[in-house]
Amino acid sequence: MAELSVALGLWQDRPSIEAVETARAADGCGYARLWIGEMATYDAFALGAALPGRIPLVLGPFAVAVRTPVQIAIGAATVAELTGRTVEVAIGSSSPVVVGGWHGRPSPSPARALAETAQSLRTLLDGGRADVDGEAVRTRGYRLRAPAPGGPITVAAFGPAAVRAAARHADRMVLNLLTPTSAARLVDAMRAAVPPGRAVPRTAAWVTAAVDPDEAALAQLRRGVVGYLAAPGYGEVFAEAGFGDLVAYARTRPKPAALLAAVPDELVACVGAVGSAEQVRERIAEYGVDEVCLVPVSTDADPAGRATLEALAP
Repeated sequence: MAELSVALGLWQDRPSIEAVETARAADGCGYARLWIGEMATYDAFALGAALPGRIPLVLGPFAVAVRTPVQIAIGAATVAELTGRTVEVAIGSSSPVVVGGWHGRPSPSPARALAETAQSLRTLLDGGRADVDGEAVRTRGYRLRAPAPGGPITVAAFGPAAVRAAARHADRMVLNLLTPTSAARLVDAMRAAVPPGRAVPRTAAWVTAAVDPDEAALAQLRRGVVGYLAAPGYGEVFAEAGFGDLVAYARTRPKPAALLAAVPDELVACVGAVGSAEQVRERIAEYGVDEVCLVPVSTDADPAGRATLEALAP
């Protein structure tokens, strides 16, 4: 059985403060660590420093085109010293909507940016002075003043170039919104790309989870996949799982409400873990990774996903 962690859902249709209660539940139920992503809701460092409890934290993935290695290292060291927790960091390439639209930043070669950011972070998080003059990352002269948190560096990967970057520079590779079959394929590709003499990175998968879901929970899961149906790569994952007609429809750019109405429950089940507690545990085992990060659905019937986390507690 994979090690079980929790990733905050930060669901857009739920109160943002509910993330704090999900964190409390993860801490109280004894999960291995809490992953705090960063996109549309909270600053991950501020939330990590504000959360009660002692559960180890993984902050990110941070978009490497938005956050510099120095920013990430300072943030991680700040949270570690102020909270006394174990703090790790994760990086990823994010999406054009986030990088170019929200932040107005150019998008360098994602694989190059991931590799150079990981190399810079390794030095900075270990207390060294990173001097990097790369194609995507440039930093010189800074060393952490707060105690260096060290710890593994995680790379969020999906495309072949990002998977190779994870193989060469990460301590852990994390995957998201995949079927067990597609996840296994990426894990195999990463392991095959590890240079001789380098330790094989650990693997993790973010998996949406709902124990005994009601219609509101299933609706939340359906909303969560709509934006990925037409995306390159993700669309192919759904097509491989038997939903090629829906992917083709999504790529005609229909109105969001029409596309949402066409998403069947079977589709969200293929990239998540839903059903009875036993069914969810069986699904988790199918992923074959070192760590499964549960993203609990949060509804009025199960606020903060607490009931799901309690039912699956390690």
